[in-house]
Amino acid sequence: MHNTRFITFEGMDGAGKSTQIARTADWLRARGHAVLLTREPGGTPLGESLRGLLLHEAMHPDTEALLMFAARREHLAQVIEPALGRGDWVLCDRFTDASFAYQGGGRGLDIARLQALEAWVQRGLQPGLTLLFDLPCEVAAQRLAASGGDPDRFEREQSDFFNRVRAAYLARAQADPGRMQVLNAARSPEEVSAQLEEILSRYCS
Repeated sequence: MHNTRFITFEGMDGAGKSTQIARTADWLRARGHAVLLTREPGGTPLGESLRGLLLHEAMHPDTEALLMFAARREHLAQVIEPALGRGDWVLCDRFTDASFAYQGGGRGLDIARLQALEAWVQRGLQPGLTLLFDLPCEVAAQRLAASGGDPDRFEREQSDFFNRVRAAYLARAQADPGRMQVLNAARSPEEVSAQLEEILSRYCS
């Protein structure tokens, strides 16, 4: 069950998702739509607490996946499903594609287990559109280093990890081209925004 008003934003840290989510919200609001911005892991008080654990506490990969989906179930029940029920547009910084990319591709977890969790937690709900901001891993790393922030445990992973994450994202996009649109995030923010607006104009027509 794809909900056309549910748009997710995917990609590695450094891809510029935050900038483009804000511009998408402005684009939709200018056309008279109510918009909710949210993120994963997080989006609820419990989800934000779990986010802190996920980003900073060492844990088994299975535990990591289970906590991601636990936060997602709460997020859906408390935030996403009520907003969609009101008729709002929901823009979410990462969703289940990130679990398949990071826990599946990056950590090497069994995809069948992730699919089982997806079916249990989402009960058929899927985004109508997923925007994948893709760029070479070394470019993402350079941008993160230039930002000067304190890296979390995902950001401290080695290049091989991010190469697997990127490959998993691109494989999912290739398998579901109707839902997932790939943008070249190595371009300037203005060029990415122009490509994004083209996609939104087609999607919302």
